[in-house]
Amino acid sequence: MEALMCILWQTEVPENRGSKKMQKWYFRAHSVTVIRIWSAWLVNVSIDAFDFAPADLVKLHLEQADTAFMDVLPRLDVMVISCGHWFAKKAAFVRGGRVVGGQLWGDRRLPSPPLSSSDAFSIAMETALTAIAGHAQFKGLTILRTYSPDHYEGGAWNTGGSCADKVRPLNTSEIVHNPYTDLMRRHQLEAFTAAQLHIKNSSKLRLLDVTPVFAFRPDGHPGPYRSRGLKVNEFGVHGKLPPQDCLHWCMPGPIDTWNDLLLELLKRELLTMSA
Repeated sequence: MEALMCILWQTEVPENRGSKKMQKWYFRAHSVTVIRIWSAWLVNVSIDAFDFAPADLVKLHLEQADTAFMDVLPRLDVMVISCGHWFAKKAAFVRGGRVVGGQLWGDRRLPSPPLSSSDAFSIAMETALTAIAGHAQFKGLTILRTYSPDHYEGGAWNTGGSCADKVRPLNTSEIVHNPYTDLMRRHQLEAFTAAQLHIKNSSKLRLLDVTPVFAFRPDGHPGPYRSRGLKVNEFGVHGKLPPQDCLHWCMPGPIDTWNDLLLELLKRELLTMSA
């Protein structure tokens, strides 16, 4: 029997996405197909004018799970969800048939206070997980990977924030907690708990909680080496350190461990389901 595994991914792709929104790899020796679906927001998105939000501005319909993955859901054995960071992008938030907030966008007609990006993420997260758990034809395993921590100190990615001097895992006393990261993870945990109440058939919902563990690993980021032109302590044309990437991961260790954790979770759950 062929296994079908889907990974919901939030990696930026070219604007003219076409077939790149869904990519498939078939591993013949193992009879396994892996599908990568680009679902940046987990909910349906439109760019047409809506309410008082102008055309070409991304609108997130927070109460509609993204059809990009919902349409293929009944055929999946395993779904892995990786999400959250895209909610820092520019967008308007639609709920109850009207625009209720925005990120990097505002309008005097928005309610006061407008819905924040973190609250929009909370709603989208619960919408997506509840739709998956409650799907009458889905009998597979869903794994939610929690928010990937960054390790910027002294500013943001483009304002001098850095993890360039981190060359080893941290001790507990060295960890710098990020309130926003903690908030986003908490929203995921709350949505995960709420969605469990809607599980149908024999489907399962499991958590891969990487956030607190990988707070110890600032040494795994590209840091200043995201660009080839500048060295670690070389200042750019505006007298600032080059933009640094303390969000993505590139060094051996962290991502390999994620894969090990995912494989162990798959082995345990799929063996149980087959039994």
